[in-house]
Amino acid sequence: MKLIRVGIDLAKNVFQVHGVDRSEKVTWRRRLRREEWIDAVREHAEPSCEIAMEACGGAHHWARVLQKLGYRVKLIAPQFVKPYVKSNKNDAADAEAICEAMARPGMRFVPVKTVEQQDLQAIHRVRASLVEQRSAKANQIRGLAAEYGLVAPKELLHLRRALPRWLEDDGNGLTTRFRWLLRGLRDELVAFNGRIAELDREIEQIAQAEPDAKRLMQLRGVGPIIATAMLATVGDARQFSNGRQMSASLGLTPKQFSSGGKERMLGISKRGDAYLRSLLIHGARAVIRTARSKTDPLSRWVIRLADRSHPNVAAAALANKTTRIAWAMLSRGTNYQAAVN
Repeated sequence: MKLIRVGIDLAKNVFQVHGVDRSEKVTWRRRLRREEWIDAVREHAEPSCEIAMEACGGAHHWARVLQKLGYRVKLIAPQFVKPYVKSNKNDAADAEAICEAMARPGMRFVPVKTVEQQDLQAIHRVRASLVEQRSAKANQIRGLAAEYGLVAPKELLHLRRALPRWLEDDGNGLTTRFRWLLRGLRDELVAFNGRIAELDREIEQIAQAEPDAKRLMQLRGVGPIIATAMLATVGDARQFSNGRQMSASLGLTPKQFSSGGKERMLGISKRGDAYLRSLLIHGARAVIRTARSKTDPLSRWVIRLADRSHPNVAAAALANKTTRIAWAMLSRGTNYQAAVN
């Protein structure tokens, strides 16, 4: 019988497939090696067949490979597949659950990322990792120096200024051995700063070359890093019906806990991409810090909200609003209109 749906459980070297025909009968269930599974799919499934995978590591690559072969590919978030696993978890059960989940009328799917999106996302991931390592290195230096009675004020800038003074001061009690160690730690910190600056320049160049990124940077609190991160994560904003859907996908809308006709709205859901969400909230905090000196409608709105609630609530609300405005700009190809907001 002709296959109409195939669920594939991905792994590094072993792939489990589960295919059903029009009568929902299982007609293909097999475990395949990495080098043979694409040929096996081409042999058993016609281009009209729908193929689904979990949106995990490597899924976007394989989705693009299958799309080039003419298949309709759907990616499903793992949390939406889990309820359809009937018994013990194994590759065969996972593939069957994927095949069943993709057939549900209300199922939501993850758009397949382009190579350009993944390149941009990779830059942001490397940069975020370097920033984390730099913070860890700075904290290590502070901890070690504190044992010798040397303390620098908060912020990385003050530590960078203090390090040369510590190394050059012969009367601060540092031994020759620790000075040698501290000099090496300083060099590592400088290397992190240089690498992060290099990635920042690359992100700036990408932002200036992308029309959508330049459009997004018209928004308050949105610079090259946030604009390019949004393009890497969201891609085509038209996949969302409205701005609230896009904001909900980033976890910026309230989490609902309702029962018995009583509605209760909690804090933001924190679903979706945590990296982009944190960038948007940090950008919103920067806007709030300067909003009191401005008289535009957006500034007045966020200051009123910050005065009657916690500043973090105002930051999350502004990030939510920024995301909705970004959806309108990206989906319609328009520029930011401050008077409307």
